[in-house]
Amino acid sequence: MQLADDDFTLFGLPQRFALDRQALDACWRALQSKVHPDRFASEGAAAQRLAMQWAVRVNQAYQRLKDPLARGAYLCELRGAPIQAENNTAMPVPFLMQQMAWREALDEARDIAAVEQLDEAVAADEAGWLAELGLTLDREGAPDNVAAAQQVRALMFVARFRADIGRRLEALDA
Repeated sequence: MQLADDDFTLFGLPQRFALDRQALDACWRALQSKVHPDRFASEGAAAQRLAMQWAVRVNQAYQRLKDPLARGAYLCELRGAPIQAENNTAMPVPFLMQQMAWREALDEARDIAAVEQLDEAVAADEAGWLAELGLTLDREGAPDNVAAAQQVRALMFVARFRADIGRRLEALDA
């Protein structure tokens, strides 16, 4: 194990979008038990600092791998297809039309039930798009990493919209 290893190598997992969450959790627990700073309390400041670096690195990798969107973005980056969400916001027209329809529906929603219904519809679409991302990234032979990066950018829009829905629900609930 090296601090510079990619997250998948660190956890001993294949570089795939689809992963066994129980296996990931078990690897995380095993790694944490090996690198936890408390295990190095009697070994001096240098060993404790190194243990802290390892603990932080393991936790960051775990957070990235357990989140499907973050994992997809990370795989794209590893495969040479950077997401560049701040510079590349181009989306297919049907996706943009869907976004506009959702925004209008959220603006027109006057009660919690309407907002929750919209959230359920968006969540269902999001689940489908995540599954599609998984198929794109895990395609045998030559995965289309550029297409996957575009799918990740679209899913980032969806995640932001779902956060907007959450804020709207909180405002209606207050």
